[in-house]
Amino acid sequence: MPTPARINVLFLASEADPLIKVGGLGDVAGSLPRALQGFTHLVGDTQPELDVRLVIPFHPAINKDIYSPVLVAEYPIRTLDGDILAKAFSLDLDGLPVYLISGTPIDNETGVYSLDLEADGYKYVFFSMAALALVRKLSWKPDILHANDWHTAAAVYSVALQRPTDPFFRNTASVLTIHNLPYLGAHTSPALKEFGLPPAIHSDLPAWAQQLALPLGLLTADSIVAVSPGYSKEIMTEEFGSGLETFLSSRSEKVSGILNGLDTIKWDPATDSELAARFTSKNLPDRSINKSFLQSELGLEIDPLVPLMAMVTRMDPQKGVDLTVDALRELLQSDDVELPHFQTVILGTGNPILEDAVRMLEQDYPDRICARILYSDRLSRHIYAGADALLMPSRYEPCGLSQMIAMHYGCVPIARATGGLSDTIKDPAKSDDCTGFLFKKAASSALANAIRRALKLYRRQPKHWQEIQIHGMLQDFSWDRSAQQYIQCYRMLFR
Repeated sequence: MPTPARINVLFLASEADPLIKVGGLGDVAGSLPRALQGFTHLVGDTQPELDVRLVIPFHPAINKDIYSPVLVAEYPIRTLDGDILAKAFSLDLDGLPVYLISGTPIDNETGVYSLDLEADGYKYVFFSMAALALVRKLSWKPDILHANDWHTAAAVYSVALQRPTDPFFRNTASVLTIHNLPYLGAHTSPALKEFGLPPAIHSDLPAWAQQLALPLGLLTADSIVAVSPGYSKEIMTEEFGSGLETFLSSRSEKVSGILNGLDTIKWDPATDSELAARFTSKNLPDRSINKSFLQSELGLEIDPLVPLMAMVTRMDPQKGVDLTVDALRELLQSDDVELPHFQTVILGTGNPILEDAVRMLEQDYPDRICARILYSDRLSRHIYAGADALLMPSRYEPCGLSQMIAMHYGCVPIARATGGLSDTIKDPAKSDDCTGFLFKKAASSALANAIRRALKLYRRQPKHWQEIQIHGMLQDFSWDRSAQQYIQCYRMLFR
């Protein structure tokens, strides 16, 4: 089937910045649809127009006064226990049509995600079914259904079930983006049954996965996209496959990886009003003003020659916070005379045990370690603009955003070679135009060795260090790059 002159893209997600954001998915859903909508040139001889519609739940926390959504439709969603009334509201977000869906399962939950996993499953299966019913109500046929993670995977499965007999969805192809595979929708089975979505008992899925939202979406998606090329390969391995590695390997021809982008307007050291001094790769020495400001703000010794490392993170074992604490202790106790004196700031909240470990490290080394157990966009910007290096020893990292921001701000990442980190960071050992330092094993000793390597280069070869900074700042992490690749993905589905 030839690519149509106009491609209708139904983009479903659980959150989208600036309407509401909890994590990285909010960044993606807030940026990618707008980049797709605004993209007018395609490689090749055809230039189809994209009509992208973003649909998210009308979470109670969304500010109704700021966005003034307008009611556009009311319609029933059928369940085994009777109909549930869904309401759809519309608004315009910088030229992007956005729909917010409400209904009892959404209205009853105050947060985007709930600790009651079964209620969460019910809410998002309801949302998925209501989003499909909405476009039918609007008589707007999607050519592409683009779903994200388990929260909207039920929509992919439902479209696949309807396609053979329903003219409305007969030509709708589906794309399912995996942002974090371990979250499979483990408690969605009752909701799927309630909304009339049967288990896939005669499929290639493992028996335990045949009635869970994300596996069912992966089973029936026409294209599966992981959020980095590296992660697309990792999910087919036992270490990262969450029990679906064999199944995903059998569908490898449908699996690809597209790196998430960075909002280069929101994150730009040349225009960031929070910084003590704005700068670009062309006036990099001005960046040192931000380092002195940060050292003063943190109560650390103000010395431009002392390397200042940082970690901006969610306090979670996935992020390797424990590896950082242990590696820093090893280095602080080291008698290596070639290792320069260093400072470190760790910013973030999360697991109380990890928070306490970071506090204890600061207590033991108050002149070297600064703990800030809080969320602060302002301080994070000061850190990216003032720190010399960013630590990202993630046990797994599907894509990662912090390393992109850090490089854009001239802060050199030191990270584990996993997922999107290995795709975005070039190590001096393997590249002349290096942008950071990588290590392979998820161990504190491996992180410590990578830090040693980085700090010794910082002290011995300051010009080389500056070249690494500049190489990082010149990387193209824009959403336009990602949008082009997604458009090519869409076009492949028409062949």
